[in-house]
Amino acid sequence: MTLPTYDALFSPAIAALRALGGSASNAELDDRVATDLGLTDDELATTDRRGRSVFGYRMTWAKSYLKGFGLIDNSQRGVWSLTEEGSAAQSVDGAEVRRFVVKAYNERRKAGDKTAHPDDAEIEEGAGAEADWRLDLMDRLLALTPAAFEGLAQRLLRESGFVDVNVTGRSGDGGIDGTGILRLAGLITFPVLFQCKRWQGTVGSREVRDLRGAMQGRTEHGLIITTGTFSRDARAEAVREGAPPVDLIDGEQLLDELKRLQIGVFVRSVEVEEISVEARFFDALSAQEPTAKAPQANS
Repeated sequence: MTLPTYDALFSPAIAALRALGGSASNAELDDRVATDLGLTDDELATTDRRGRSVFGYRMTWAKSYLKGFGLIDNSQRGVWSLTEEGSAAQSVDGAEVRRFVVKAYNERRKAGDKTAHPDDAEIEEGAGAEADWRLDLMDRLLALTPAAFEGLAQRLLRESGFVDVNVTGRSGDGGIDGTGILRLAGLITFPVLFQCKRWQGTVGSREVRDLRGAMQGRTEHGLIITTGTFSRDARAEAVREGAPPVDLIDGEQLLDELKRLQIGVFVRSVEVEEISVEARFFDALSAQEPTAKAPQANS
């Protein structure tokens, strides 16, 4: 099966959100669409020349277009939800969505907005301001040595509230790359073992099981950080009932966290003026204009 194009994902994404109760995280939504379409792990593991998940990248654009059309929206916490229009939509006309969104963004670009989304051809090439920084950052992550990537993970965990974060990197330790203690609300702490995988491909369920095996007798919490993706089996294994939980951070979430914490990423807010003419002001001026007095006849 050929992976669907981004515009072929419009209707499946709406249907998946509806099936998930009207809202979902990025991972939940992508997994549900992949399951509904019957995509295999091999298909989901397909990457482009930059090592990105083809399906994940196309889902990103599908969500962006649906948002631009007003059918879905997302919160700052990365949760997507159906809008009132999206909830009422019985079907999605892909061509109409594309025409509407492309026209809107082309108008923005003409007005000088350099963050406007590109056209279809540029989407496949990964152009656009949003794509640019993500591609640049991922290229730099993949160029790091394993030790440097582990050091980055250490910094990420420290900035996220972990204390006593140590990179071990010992061979023969079940693949454990480091340890840390997560402190919650300054009151509760628990140890976490973490593993770093600077991969371009997919992390499978075996890696989750291997980490869990290394956790035995040491901690009940594990974490895998990767530049790649996780297979559906890996995600299922990570939350398998009766087994210690293993949290998963994939490449896209890693980019988001580095941006949020501004680790190696500089974020500058740009103020944009929105100027419009207040018609009521001029209407009021006209209403206040004094009426000319008629000339008085000579007595």
